[in-house]
Amino acid sequence: MKSGRYDNQKVAVLGAGLSGSAAALLLRSEGAEVTVLDSAEETNLLKSTIDNLQAHGVRVICGAAADKDSGAYQLAVLSPGIDPASPLARNFLSRGIETIGELELGWQFCKVPVIAVTGTNGKTTTTELLAQMLNACGQRTIACGNIGKPLSEVAHEKQAFDVLTVEVSSFQLEAIRTFRPSISLWLNFAPDHLDRYRSVSDYRAAKLRIFENQTASDVSVVNAIEKLPAVRPRKTTFSAYTDQADFRVSQGAIVYHGEEVLRLADTKLRGLHNIENLMATLAGGMARGLPFGEMVPPLRVYEPRPHRCEFVRELSGVEYVNDSKATNLDAVDKALRAQSKPVILIAGGKDKGFSFDALRSLVKEKVKSTILIGEMAESIRRSWNGAVQSQIANSLADAVERAHASARPGDMVLFSPGTSSFDMFKSYADRGDQFRALVQALPKGER
Repeated sequence: MKSGRYDNQKVAVLGAGLSGSAAALLLRSEGAEVTVLDSAEETNLLKSTIDNLQAHGVRVICGAAADKDSGAYQLAVLSPGIDPASPLARNFLSRGIETIGELELGWQFCKVPVIAVTGTNGKTTTTELLAQMLNACGQRTIACGNIGKPLSEVAHEKQAFDVLTVEVSSFQLEAIRTFRPSISLWLNFAPDHLDRYRSVSDYRAAKLRIFENQTASDVSVVNAIEKLPAVRPRKTTFSAYTDQADFRVSQGAIVYHGEEVLRLADTKLRGLHNIENLMATLAGGMARGLPFGEMVPPLRVYEPRPHRCEFVRELSGVEYVNDSKATNLDAVDKALRAQSKPVILIAGGKDKGFSFDALRSLVKEKVKSTILIGEMAESIRRSWNGAVQSQIANSLADAVERAHASARPGDMVLFSPGTSSFDMFKSYADRGDQFRALVQALPKGER
């Protein structure tokens, strides 16, 4: 093993998922003696992951033994999926072992500037827009972090990049120390993850750490309607909802200080939320010194990813739309506001600690009927009682069948769950893939 920054240090990595495995392999390459601990039983973890870690000399402890491990470590690295309040994390924090997050670890080995993107919604779209645009303009980058490869994996691979485009979540920002993006993007904020945070203010405080280590020589790109505390970096603002911003909407185009930059009809993205994602991307590119003339062509050809208001098919005059990425109320709000047809809404999933009361008036205005699934089904029905007709389905397949039976020509069936998928599915992508397959299997000419 070559000499490295963590030579002979005993380091624990909490969590054996993508981020934890990436952190462990990076630490091992830097000379650390690494132990990965995960509360899940070994049979519930990917055997290939464990085999790969052990092949690189990483010790793996699973199940109850991980929660009770009493080994002496000089550092613990917390994967973003591990709640600091979990028994596994508390075991280390209570012993006073220095703890950092996987994002912080990866940052320590970054040799190039970082653009960091956060927000309750739109992070992935904006991160991908930025990466596609920057690469097309000759600035080598990769979309990573909370999507794609963890930052520790990118750091470990040591490929040649000019800048890294990093999606960062509140879970990742919780455990930073020195992480300092040269450009930060704050897209929006709405209540979420109240199954992890004690309050909305705690969730907000975690996300605000994106600005914590920035200086006056850095740049922040922020949504103009957000009430943010004073920050040190230079600020560029955007909004599709107010004219009091550097980037705004006027006569079907994004304008910057009165100059038309991008006509919205020329892009493949729809909805005010996506207009704001485009604005933030343009502001990020401007901060990197790019002219609008170079930035616009790659933005025109960007194709939205699946599971974000994705058109699936039209059947008997009814449109079916997959918005499985809607894992919080703000995302459902945006999806509903973008629709002009009567909506049959399929919603529900894991109980994340918040109610659906806030959507009641919008649902009453936009939604013809709702079909509810998952842990939250009964709670959502209570929230919307009297505002809309609701029924509870016992599975997603049942929900699609019910929607198909009740929809009429001119209606839209919108699958926008408003919460996480983990009560019934592996991920929002698995949930969306299953919805798409169920809709594609509906027979033509039958109701």
